[in-house]
Amino acid sequence: MINFNGNLVAESNSKLTSENRGYKYGDALFETLKVVNGKIFFWEDHYFRLMASMRIMRMDIPMNFTMEFLEAEILKTLEANTLLDASARVRLNVDRGEGGKYLPDENSKVNFNIVAEPHNNPFYTIDADKPYVVDLYKDFFMAPGLLSGLKSNNKSLQVIGSIYAKENDLDNCLVLNTNKNVIEALNGNLFLVKGDKIKTPPLEDGCLKGVMRKQVLEILSKDVNLYVEETSISPFELQKADELFITNVIKGIVPISKYRKKNYGSDFAQKVVGKLNAKLRLMS
Repeated sequence: MINFNGNLVAESNSKLTSENRGYKYGDALFETLKVVNGKIFFWEDHYFRLMASMRIMRMDIPMNFTMEFLEAEILKTLEANTLLDASARVRLNVDRGEGGKYLPDENSKVNFNIVAEPHNNPFYTIDADKPYVVDLYKDFFMAPGLLSGLKSNNKSLQVIGSIYAKENDLDNCLVLNTNKNVIEALNGNLFLVKGDKIKTPPLEDGCLKGVMRKQVLEILSKDVNLYVEETSISPFELQKADELFITNVIKGIVPISKYRKKNYGSDFAQKVVGKLNAKLRLMS
């Protein structure tokens, strides 16, 4: 069952018209949520990122789009799919409705839809023995700036980058901006560990304003023995690092085991996962 503007419909009957602006122009935004036993992980962060993104896109935010309203709609969708007492992956999508060319019609109305599917792991884990190999994706580049960091429906670079990764037996790729700085992975933010120094690219470089990125930065900031910096990362720094790891809300933390000829450990990443799960237990 899919939730369209508060109405639950069977997936087989769910349809977008050819005039939908999300379909025609990518005039849409989305949030990917992890929900366990009816608890939406980091819901407040997701909600405020969505509202900020809608403002950047100059969408007219409906008056009823409160945090409580959207949370209730998400839980209603989970219940309809018998996932309220399970672990689930949820996608909340908003678009600017129908009408207009590049310029929307004045009467265009923001729509939302919610899709839920089962997800195996309620908490975050790391399989240290499983290899995770990455390389740079250099066919196309992201532009620096906050617009590149929106979770919009225009993900062409991530799509063709994922195809490239599969064709080259890679688990993921690292994305560059037009300044040739490494900004993120195809599906998450990047952290670099070198001794007691931790780096992650700044939002101004064009990386996603990741919800899990924020959680990890908050955890790291509490350790007085670490020097944490949001700063640009050049490709030359990657092979000098002790560890590299990717963060997103669904998988948590994914350590990179190999980049080109360099192999990495995951001790630091595993410590962060432990602290992340401890934080979630306090929130439950």
